[in-house]
Amino acid sequence: MLHEDFTRQHRMLGRVAAFAVFFLLIAYAVTLVLGFLSLKSPQDQIGDPYFSILELLIVVVAPLMIIVMIAVHAYASPETRVYSLTALAFMIIMASITCTVHFVILTVSRQIESAGFPWTSLFFSFKWPSVAYTMDILAWDFFFALSMLFAAPVFKVGRLEKTVRILMIVSGLLSLAGLIGVPLANMNVRNIGILGYAGVSVVVFLLLGVIFGRTEKY
Repeated sequence: MLHEDFTRQHRMLGRVAAFAVFFLLIAYAVTLVLGFLSLKSPQDQIGDPYFSILELLIVVVAPLMIIVMIAVHAYASPETRVYSLTALAFMIIMASITCTVHFVILTVSRQIESAGFPWTSLFFSFKWPSVAYTMDILAWDFFFALSMLFAAPVFKVGRLEKTVRILMIVSGLLSLAGLIGVPLANMNVRNIGILGYAGVSVVVFLLLGVIFGRTEKY
């Protein structure tokens, strides 16, 4: 299958961004596990240095995911462009929300909390319920999930592409499943979404880097 609009620039940037996302998600997963292991109680919030590392990784990885999705859109065949463009739009929304949330928390949230305002935990903590937590759930469990589901139809030729399509669907559905924890007010249930956007998606981005690298140059 020829990809006439998939230029060398798309190939290079898409491949580099996909592999970068893969390695950063691995780093995120390792840091997250270490953070959970450091907790004395499951109800506690992950502390530093793990918390700050996680925040920084998210701020870096989200824009790279946009670059990957731009490459996916260029890679798409004409009949699947509507899906890839929709996936790109949802990824941009996801990155905009999550980068805003995590940059604010990383830079000014502690200064505001140290001022002694009683309402700060309702805005800046990652304990349910809080505004920051809700926005991040919206970003990853909803918009990231939709991006994966809409990007899936792009990949339909050959074993590798079909594997990516299946994994994208699984990643999207698991991420969406995390939304169940919101009406239940149960963040342990919501953690199902983490398996989608920080688990299965790791393999998705690795395989996208491989696919981009194998695509014929123009």
